Amino acid sequence: MKAVQFQDVGKLVLTDIDVPRIGPGEVLISLRSVGICHSDFELLEGRYIIPFGYPIIPGHEWSGQIAEVGREVTGFKPGDRVLGECVIGTEHFGFSISGAAAEYFVARPDWLHKVPDELTDSQAALVEPFSCAYFAASRAGSMNASDTVIVFGAGPIGLSCVAVAATMGARVVAAEPDKIRGDLARQLGAEDVLDPTTDHFADEVLELTAGRGADVVMEASGQPAAMAATLEVAGFNGRLVNIGIDVGRSATAKLGLIQSKQLQIRGTIGSPGVWPETLRFLARTGLDLTPMISSRYPLDRAVDAYAAARRTGENVKVHIENGAAA
Repeated sequence: MKAVQFQDVGKLVLTDIDVPRIGPGEVLISLRSVGICHSDFELLEGRYIIPFGYPIIPGHEWSGQIAEVGREVTGFKPGDRVLGECVIGTEHFGFSISGAAAEYFVARPDWLHKVPDELTDSQAALVEPFSCAYFAASRAGSMNASDTVIVFGAGPIGLSCVAVAATMGARVVAAEPDKIRGDLARQLGAEDVLDPTTDHFADEVLELTAGRGADVVMEASGQPAAMAATLEVAGFNGRLVNIGIDVGRSATAKLGLIQSKQLQIRGTIGSPGVWPETLRFLARTGLDLTPMISSRYPLDRAVDAYAAARRTGENVKVHIENGAAA
C-alpha cells in the first residue's frame, strides 16, 4: 500500500509498505480523507510536544471506512464510516504512533466514533480541528445571541471558532489582516472583519459594540501581540479563551485590565471529552466547514499536497483523499 512517511528530519516520502495486520482488539481502516495540519510540519522538522521517533506516518485529521475488525471488537463492523480522536492517553495518533496518511491504517475502537449520515467524508475529516473550537466555545460558557464574539486569526481553528460562535447565535467579528481568510470568515458566519494590526483596531471594536467591548474573545492566532490585544478589546466581565499556541515569545500587555475589567481568562488544549457532542452539533445544525478546504490531492500526489500546505498565502486547509471521498 501507499503511505506518507516522515523518515527523518525534513525527509518526507510517499512509499510502498505492507498493509498492517491488526490484533484481536484493533480495526483496519481504509482512508477516505485526511487534512494536513501545521503541527505535521513541526513533526517533520523534528520537534513535537511529546517524544516520537522516525519513521512515522502522519495524519490526525481524518475520516475512513472500516475494512476489517479484530475478533474481540464489538460495536463496529466492516463498512462503518468512522473518524477518531488523536490524543490517546500518553500517545498522539499521527505523531508518536503512525497516523492516517496511508491507504490503510490501524486504530483501536475506544477512540473511534461513527460518522453521522449527515456528514460527508470531507466534513468528517474536519471534525478534529472543529472539535478544538467547539471545546473552546464551551469553555467560554453559555455563548448565545446576546454576545459579541471577537475571534483572532482565520486559520482552520480560528475559522472553526467563527463558525461555532455564529451557529450558537452570537454576533462574530473576525480579527484577521489577510483578505482571503477574512472573506472565508464572512462565509462561515462573521458579520464583520477587522485588521488587528492597525492602530485603530481597538477603537473599531468599541464602535461596533457601542462602547461595550467584546463579551467573548477567542484567540486562535497564537501571536503574542494578539494575545495582548485580547485584554484591550474585551468588555467588562469579558470571557477570554486562548487556543493559539506560542511558547517562548513575549509581548507587552496591560495586565491591569484583567482586574479592572474583571476578566475571565481560560486556556484550552485540544478537545478532551467533547467529541460525541461535537458530532451531534454538526449533524443537527448542518454546519458545513468545507469552504476552508482550499486544495484537494489524491494520495498518490501526497508530496505535492504537503508542499501546497506550506503555501499558507494561498491555502488554508489541504486535504489528501483516497478513493471516492466526497
